[in-house]
Amino acid sequence: MRVEPGSGRTGQLGGRSGRPGPVHDSDRGVGVLSPRFGQRTAGRSRPAALIATAPDSHVGHAQAAARQARCRSAVTRAGHHDSVLTKAFPIDLRRCQVLGLAGTACLALGGETAGALPARELLAPSSVHAVLGLVGVYFGLVLLTAAWILLGTLVRGADPPAPRALVLVLAVWAAPLLIAPPLFSRDVYSYLAQGAMVDAHLDVYAHGPARLGGPLADEVAPLWRNTGAPYGPVFLAVAAALSGLTRGALSAGLLGMRCVAIAGVALMTAALPRLARHSGADPAAALWLGALNPLVLLHLVAGAHNDAIMLGLLGVGLVAALGRRPVLGAVLVTLAALVKAPAALGLVAVVVLSLRAGRPPVRTLLSTAAATAVTTVAATAVAGTGYGWIAALDTPVSAHNWALTSLLGRATRALLDGLGSDLAPWAVPVWHALGLAVTAVALVVIWWRLRRRPVYALGLSLATVAAFGPALRPWYALWGLFLIAAAAPDTLIRHRTAAVAGVLALAVLPDGDPADSGRLILAVCGGALAVVVLWQAHLAAQAPTALGRTA
Repeated sequence: MRVEPGSGRTGQLGGRSGRPGPVHDSDRGVGVLSPRFGQRTAGRSRPAALIATAPDSHVGHAQAAARQARCRSAVTRAGHHDSVLTKAFPIDLRRCQVLGLAGTACLALGGETAGALPARELLAPSSVHAVLGLVGVYFGLVLLTAAWILLGTLVRGADPPAPRALVLVLAVWAAPLLIAPPLFSRDVYSYLAQGAMVDAHLDVYAHGPARLGGPLADEVAPLWRNTGAPYGPVFLAVAAALSGLTRGALSAGLLGMRCVAIAGVALMTAALPRLARHSGADPAAALWLGALNPLVLLHLVAGAHNDAIMLGLLGVGLVAALGRRPVLGAVLVTLAALVKAPAALGLVAVVVLSLRAGRPPVRTLLSTAAATAVTTVAATAVAGTGYGWIAALDTPVSAHNWALTSLLGRATRALLDGLGSDLAPWAVPVWHALGLAVTAVALVVIWWRLRRRPVYALGLSLATVAAFGPALRPWYALWGLFLIAAAAPDTLIRHRTAAVAGVLALAVLPDGDPADSGRLILAVCGGALAVVVLWQAHLAAQAPTALGRTA
């Protein structure tokens, strides 16, 4: 197997003229890229950007030099930023661990009164306990985000923590959320109701949870009570099995669904370092961005979203394909797509990886198609749900959804209504169709230009689907972020992706309901209080140093 241009070591093991040579599987973990210090080879470090792309017959030396200069500037800026931050806030791994644990503990405590609680435990938003809970959640969220940012400076430092140490940090941060009520969404109640419907042999694609009736259906958000499930048979089979085990007990069902999400996060965490090594990235940096970012903890762990199991299966499927087991990779990626449909794009990456490994194109396409078809038929037969999930892919989106095309559609509809036009009802559907067309064109361009970097191309493709699709939720950003974390070619892209994750972490209230001005003010107050506490802690830590200097 050859190292991809832009991701590996040049001139090794037979490489000629600065072009990458063949590398054995056992060698892939050597000389990985660090986002700040680049590739470590022969006891010295060079900026990753300077060796990211070797000039070949298609790229002139002048163009390569210009790219290197731009990347050298980005590396210098990142190093300066990290140096300033480290001097201002003396940190180590243990302090990051404790600060993040304090953040998730506050999230869990605040969620007890302000989270997506069962209907019988919901409090009035104006009640004292609900107000304190909301302030506490955003206080903890800012602490967690600060811990993640500071941990990032350690990962980019001269002596970054090992991947095992970062996995331990993830476990410590996630621990309080395991016993917290659902946070930031009520989707987990829909999962439980849909699983109970499958267990009761009701058509979950033709009917919403209202057909089930009973206390469990009452927990589902009103918008989705009469809407069919948009999920594939693999997830519904898991939800049905969980329903049978818990016999409708709500607390046991919530805990079971969170365990399923934790299993998905564990698969993601296991896959990230391997995908990073293949892509020439630092495994520690990949774990920091792809597994430790607040979106994973807030929405996959605390929210128990099924995106966790989708991404986990997708990640291990890509690892299998990289390990020269394309059929197993196709099976696992198909299972991921039978949880949520966007993962089907991973089959393109499996095919590209197989072709790059030297397999005949016809044989590759036939084997992938056969593995996909057999897996789909078998999973659907086991789940007993039928093929209604195909028609359910166009499940209607929320009227208040803030996807780009939905926002533009609503604005256009309001304008046309003001003008008295009969075209107003068509505004949202037309914008949604335009978004899908833009997505299709973007996918073709991405795969054509990045066909030599299939993991990175897949990450950008999933990010494009989320950005231009008809529905958008903060956790949808994890579709692309997960793989971009493992395969991004330079530090600047990672920084921008991290910034997006940090902003989206603040975008949803803990009960999952639309925000109003009063609760937004409370949320801002909770975050501001956390900033004040962090600043005072910083000043207290600096005081002994200042006294020592004056003495």
